[in-house]
Amino acid sequence: MNIYLQLIGVYLKIGLFGFGGGYSMLSLIQDEVVTKHAWLTAQQFTDVVALSQVTPGPIGINSATYIGYTVTGSIWGSILATLAVSFPSFVLVMTIAFYYKKFRQNQWVEAAFTGIRPASVGLIGAAVLMLSFHSGFLGPLLSPNRTTSAYETIVIKDNFPDLRSGFIFIFTLVAMYKKWIHPIALVGVAGLLGLVLYGFF
Repeated sequence: MNIYLQLIGVYLKIGLFGFGGGYSMLSLIQDEVVTKHAWLTAQQFTDVVALSQVTPGPIGINSATYIGYTVTGSIWGSILATLAVSFPSFVLVMTIAFYYKKFRQNQWVEAAFTGIRPASVGLIGAAVLMLSFHSGFLGPLLSPNRTTSAYETIVIKDNFPDLRSGFIFIFTLVAMYKKWIHPIALVGVAGLLGLVLYGFF
């Protein structure tokens, strides 16, 4: 099958079933582009997610744009993946918005939303664990007996626990909670900390 058709099919599926927003979609995206189709390695996917987070726009759409280009090597791959992941949501939101006022008091609708909310939290939690695993932050702790790649052998096993990543994580968490630094500035500060702590200078 043509790679463009595969890309459209995958991102239509992601856009249709990616409930809960960008972060909750990450597990589904990872399963499709890394596990099933092997378009990206786990490390490449983690890098794409990091890049998608620090650029403006929703993470799901940003990652579709980057992955579409990476898979096809063409700007058309970016355009098609971005449109494909956005189209189902656009249609569903417009449809729901049209009927929501009429059915918002319906007990079945309320029950469905009550069930979807904790599922979204679970999907976001799965994305956190997946990214922590592939970045080396939790890898050996979660699965100490599994076969590791060359990257994981060098970066994860030899440096676990990664105290520098832990420091950046805790600093960012506290800074956000205490509102010490604006979130946009905090991204830059975290990048500078990475340059300093990982020996760029």
